[in-house]
Amino acid sequence: MRVMVIVKASKDSEAGVLPTEQQLADMTKYNEELVKAGVMLAGEGLHASAKGVRVKFSGAARTVIDGPFAETKELIAGFWLWQVRSMDEAIEWLKRAPFDGGTEVELRQVFEAEDFGEEFTPELREQERKAWEQAARNAQK
Repeated sequence: MRVMVIVKASKDSEAGVLPTEQQLADMTKYNEELVKAGVMLAGEGLHASAKGVRVKFSGAARTVIDGPFAETKELIAGFWLWQVRSMDEAIEWLKRAPFDGGTEVELRQVFEAEDFGEEFTPELREQERKAWEQAARNAQK
């Protein structure tokens, strides 16, 4: 199963405070362990919401809202995408993460094609497969 590991923003991350050299070294070592174990599929840190925008959809209308956004506890500072056997395995990996100071992290299972049942027809599955192949080629550029 794939799991999205969502690292919640903090006052520091929203203020643009960057990690120390030691924090970067610790996180790099942790990421290397995840990669060697075949767990980590992707992972990135995100800039503060001041550099972001939101787009609100209301019928045909699209409204762009510039950051920063007020509710820090609802913002994301970074993420991983992991491949694990179970949510328990994901939790055990996450417990080893080199976080401190009240960092909050959310784990969410990612939908797989099988989760959508018959509504996800063979034609739609093939269309999605082709789109993902193109996305992978785009990532190589």
